[in-house]
Amino acid sequence: MSEETLKVRITSEMKTAMRAKDKPRLGTIRLIQAEIKRIEVDERIDLEDARVLAILDKMSKQRRDSLIQFKDAGRDDLAEQEQTELDVIAEFLPAALTGAELQVLIDQAVVDSGAEAMSDMGKVMAILKPQVQGRADMGAVSKQIKARLS
Repeated sequence: MSEETLKVRITSEMKTAMRAKDKPRLGTIRLIQAEIKRIEVDERIDLEDARVLAILDKMSKQRRDSLIQFKDAGRDDLAEQEQTELDVIAEFLPAALTGAELQVLIDQAVVDSGAEAMSDMGKVMAILKPQVQGRADMGAVSKQIKARLS
């Protein structure tokens, strides 16, 4: 395998953060590794990049939700910590899709699945999810598909 896996890259970045004594970054990377390890132990499997990407996407969404709540509550100290963690997690996610790129993928998935009504939304999501995982907010993708199918 010529390209390093996401897990290997995360471990490598952890070592770099340890050498640099970058505690906030190191803490976030350790959170990522703990979540990966928890799932591997619970399910007795070795995670592939697609599953690691899904974990990172979920962690990112959790941080975004917390960030909004902390800002609304006026807790700038906690909001800053969530933003730092979000920035570190985002380093391991692929580049985000632009609105135009996402629209092209949605249009192609609708054509490929033969979707014509809202009842076919699951078919479209099944095609799109592997393509956009970690690169777009699935809630926003869902809204765009609903608008396209209605």
